[in-house]
Amino acid sequence: MRKYIINSVFSLFIIGIIVSCQNQETIDLQNYMSNGKDIYKAKCQNCHGVNGEGLGKLAPPLTDSVFLKVNKARLACFIKNGANESLIIHGQEYKEKMPAFPELADIDVAQVMVFITNSFGNKQGFVPYSKVSKDLQDCK
Repeated sequence: MRKYIINSVFSLFIIGIIVSCQNQETIDLQNYMSNGKDIYKAKCQNCHGVNGEGLGKLAPPLTDSVFLKVNKARLACFIKNGANESLIIHGQEYKEKMPAFPELADIDVAQVMVFITNSFGNKQGFVPYSKVSKDLQDCK
């Protein structure tokens, strides 16, 4: 029993060291990714797919890092307000309207945006809530 307690305390100590070595942005990224994945599953996955592959000619894939990088400031607007414009991704034109999700809070939009831009082969790093909130205020 004593050996079990010592091993447990030692394990918690090591975990504490590992966690304390992470900077705040890394911790935030992990939290946003986790929460964003849940939101993606509930709101986005039916059209954009489990692996971001899209849905034929109806919903574009989320695997195009170039499109996501070029449109990063607009992604929050797409997520919250939907999209009613033609989009070209991987050379394919997508004309279907994307539904709006006005019920999502700004933090939810930030989290799903971070998940999308860091999944499906994308590696774009952390986007803070404050940036996403500003982008949402600038939506046209």
